Amino acid sequence: MNGVLNETTNKIHKYEAGRSDFQTACGATSHVAHEHLRLIPIEQAVSESEAIRCGRCFTDGNGY
Repeated sequence: MNGVLNETTNKIHKYEAGRSDFQTACGATSHVAHEHLRLIPIEQAVSESEAIRCGRCFTDGNGY
């Protein structure tokens, strides 16, 4: 499953497939410039960049 990584906050969000660029389940990235966002597999983001899961998108996440 792909997610949207906010490289500024190092937070991963669930990607809403079929929606416009970088749309997430929680909508928290709607105001972030695309240059700070990256579409990446969720597990890769968590393991390689130690990203924090969004609390709105994931039940085991932190904040939003």
